[in-house]
Amino acid sequence: MQTIKERYQAVQQRIADAADRVGSDASKIHMVAVTKHASVDEVRQLVDLGHADFGENRLQHFTQLAAQIEEYADRRKELGEPALVNPIRWHFIGHLQRNKCRRVLPLTRLIHTLDSLRLAEEIQEIAEKRKQVIEVLLQINISKERQKTGIAPAAIGYLLEQLETMSCVKPRGMMCMAPIAENPEDSRAVFTRCSELFEEMKLDKNSGGAFNILSMGMSNDFEVAIECGANIVRVGTALFGENAVPQETPTEA
Repeated sequence: MQTIKERYQAVQQRIADAADRVGSDASKIHMVAVTKHASVDEVRQLVDLGHADFGENRLQHFTQLAAQIEEYADRRKELGEPALVNPIRWHFIGHLQRNKCRRVLPLTRLIHTLDSLRLAEEIQEIAEKRKQVIEVLLQINISKERQKTGIAPAAIGYLLEQLETMSCVKPRGMMCMAPIAENPEDSRAVFTRCSELFEEMKLDKNSGGAFNILSMGMSNDFEVAIECGANIVRVGTALFGENAVPQETPTEA
């Protein structure tokens, strides 16, 4: 059985190798550790290794885990132990229902799943009251799967135009998910198309100067995603194993 440290180092090496194959700078590719099936102890181990970016897709687990890790950091400080190597950045990577925004926004550094104008308007309303700027990624449904949420590619420009009027919602880039497949190469066409759209939208007058994040790829296909231009990958199973921690049936956040 590999330890968390060994798995973490193995994933980092795979990221570096994928970046090297296409001449990218591996230090500019960020891994979001997806904690859906991780125990608190496993997350603490990654925190102690200096990992900063963690992602959750379910509100209940998100709030509980964020509180536990914050308590862990506070306890270290009280005991006079060294501070965390890097401050924790929480990413929300699940489908976000509008009635849950009020609880998600105070916790998250980046929302990966802005998939509608109505959701953007809800985020704007809550963030404005909090005097907070929320950074978001536009989730694009490249594969046109009915079961997946996301914006149609043709609607990206219009959504960016509307976001330009919202002072508290800051678009930072795009996110997509490829259809689940055993062969990672099956994801390449989706990632390539999303990368092309991303480059187009970076030139859009409404995207702003900070539209520079492309979140693609999970444990089964993140290397292909990096080869296609991803600078954020979302990795869970490769770090924590499949269903390592028993969970209740997932619900939308």
